[in-house]
Amino acid sequence: MPGQSSCFAAPPKTTADMRLGWLLLALLLPACAALPLSEEPEPPPDPTALTAETFERVRDNPPWLAAFLQDMPKGGDLHSHLTGAIYAESYIRWAAEDGLCLERTTLALVGPPCDPDDGRLPATAILGNSTLYGDVIDAWSLRNWNPARSVGHDQFFQTFLKFRARDRTGDMLAEVTTRAAAQRIGYMELMLSPRLDAVMGLGRRIGWTGDTDSIRTALLDAGLRDTLAQVTRMLDSAEERRREIQKCGTPEADPGCDVTVRYLYQLLRSMSSAEVFAQILGAYELTRIEPRVVGFNLVQPEDYPVPMRDFSLHMAMIDVLHPLYPEVRISLHAGELTEGLVPPEGLRFHIRASIEQGHARRIGHGVSVMHEDDARGLLRMMAERGILVEIALSSNDVILGVSGSRHPLRAYLDAGVPVALVTDDAGVSRTTLTREFQRAVEEHDLDYWTLRRVARSSLEHAFVEQPEKERLLREFDAALAEFEARWSQ
Repeated sequence: MPGQSSCFAAPPKTTADMRLGWLLLALLLPACAALPLSEEPEPPPDPTALTAETFERVRDNPPWLAAFLQDMPKGGDLHSHLTGAIYAESYIRWAAEDGLCLERTTLALVGPPCDPDDGRLPATAILGNSTLYGDVIDAWSLRNWNPARSVGHDQFFQTFLKFRARDRTGDMLAEVTTRAAAQRIGYMELMLSPRLDAVMGLGRRIGWTGDTDSIRTALLDAGLRDTLAQVTRMLDSAEERRREIQKCGTPEADPGCDVTVRYLYQLLRSMSSAEVFAQILGAYELTRIEPRVVGFNLVQPEDYPVPMRDFSLHMAMIDVLHPLYPEVRISLHAGELTEGLVPPEGLRFHIRASIEQGHARRIGHGVSVMHEDDARGLLRMMAERGILVEIALSSNDVILGVSGSRHPLRAYLDAGVPVALVTDDAGVSRTTLTREFQRAVEEHDLDYWTLRRVARSSLEHAFVEQPEKERLLREFDAALAEFEARWSQ
């Protein structure tokens, strides 16, 4: 056959020729064995493996690592308090536009009238005084925070008493989603509390007797659902304002328009039992009437007196209502504690109780996990049930003083517990999700394969409705493939 190797020529036909042929075959066989039967193309290089090699080359070079991580698709930010996500510079600008005043001694915003002679400066004065401008930013955030002068825990939570804005939810949504898009974040679950004061007011009016059935009935009869119905109008207004600022649907649309947002109703757990129960019931009810609210969470410092005293009561409240609303998804702050902050017994059960009684599908922070009773069993249970932990490295460092090898991130990963990196309060902590990824690399030695898995887990464990989740995962996978094609070169 033309072009065929002589090793595979047609066999001889005569006896003499056959003898000669077998002799030649014996002589040629070693050479024939060395010849390839066909030209097999080499498999193409794996872009993911090549990107992982690029990552290893840049991981010890902070500027290059930051560029790599900034460009990397990160999935979603599942743990972000909207008011704490805003940078102080925006609050200053809005305060000036809204005619608010700055109390000079405390650097807290107050309502008008302003009176400079009485120490209440117009907020516009902040913009005209660079020293005051810097002082306000430092007071409203952790910028330039010095642990020698104040405790990070106190500095962090006191900032929320200083800044405020008048009906700026839409502006806030625009800010956080524009910033998210710049970091290649496709999804956010934002914690906010619309109409919470009215819900707590109903709780105070009804009171707390411990009879949850009768209290639930009384709250519903008192108009709880009508109060919650106003949340839909508030969200509609805020999202319309976001679209207006970002020019969504126009040729000039901001990339932030493409970031999908859902909400968690955040409840205040430092309040009276009557108010906490009303909030929990309100959260259960709200998720039924407003699909954009995909779950709820309890907030305020876990170490405060009421949350420590009533932790088990709050879990019991969630537990008793859960059979009536089994579809409602819950993420709970738990284990945002460390040794010395609370007595040792306060570290032993909060995470487990949040899962077993509080029906949490995700845990926020989870720093004290290794101090829980049967920590190994707890980790095994979390891995088996797929309970994701929302890891906030910068927040845990400043508030609790826990970082590096003292942080349980590696313990969770080694146990097979799903984790997601989150910002918590990006504006107060002066961080970004990109920075949280960089801290995970620099302080916990995470490799590219782990970062990749962590980013995807954030979407896999999102509370967003299933069809939207599937779309987000497809878009994430496509964006990751495009990213790896670039960084594998």
